[in-house]
Amino acid sequence: VQLQASGGGLVQPGGSLRLSCVVSGLAIDGYSIGWFRQAPGKGREGVSYISMYRGRTFNAGSVKGRFTISRDNAKNTVYLQMNSLKTEDTAYYYCAVTPRSLILSSWSDPGQYDYWGQGTQVTVSS
Repeated sequence: VQLQASGGGLVQPGGSLRLSCVVSGLAIDGYSIGWFRQAPGKGREGVSYISMYRGRTFNAGSVKGRFTISRDNAKNTVYLQMNSLKTEDTAYYYCAVTPRSLILSSWSDPGQYDYWGQGTQVTVSS
């Protein structure tokens, strides 16, 4: 199983980016997907989550109203649309896959995910 994240880069505060995560080796329609991020000197933080089947989503409070996660099962791809970016959004962003349908108290736990991508850097700076 491989997860290829892309779409990161340098953007000014208030700008937008769309991250993509292309999954190979399994069909994502039977899996839930999470996006995580890790800034230098900090732990890995859950950003957004989308469940299998019903597409239920959860978002971290720090990104609510600004980030949107979506999935295209036909393309085996998950997206993270990031708007109104802030300097504190600067981090390495990872996508991850789990065969479980997670709940509010567990979706942001990295230990719930079985497969991880290599990440893409997002830098928000003027």
